[in-house]
Amino acid sequence: QVQLVESGGGLVQPGGSLRLSCAASGSTLNYYAIGWFRQAPGKEREGVSCISVSDGSSYYADSVKGRFTISRDNANHTVYLQMDSLKPEDTAVYYCAVAFGWYGSSWPSDRLYDYWGPGTQVTVSS
Repeated sequence: QVQLVESGGGLVQPGGSLRLSCAASGSTLNYYAIGWFRQAPGKEREGVSCISVSDGSSYYADSVKGRFTISRDNANHTVYLQMDSLKPEDTAVYYCAVAFGWYGSSWPSDRLYDYWGPGTQVTVSS
């Protein structure tokens, strides 16, 4: 079992920044990857970014490349998503999830993830 808790969401103006955190706990912490997903109202959940726990390899959705940065702190079982130059279209509930495999370029498929956090709201608005 893995419990995930996201934090750091909130209201920010366009062009602003937020840093999301995802803290993992539980009895089974030998996951291979952590992904960030988001879901906007009326839209399907989409992959934002993913990072390998072992070597830090990462992937990004084209829509966030160059603006978002994913990082990890293995000692504290925490993954971060630094979000800069935020746009109104980044508004969504952001979720983190863990996978017990490393799936490379297939990372955006949410079927590959085994445990999910409850999500944190990010609103980008003036």
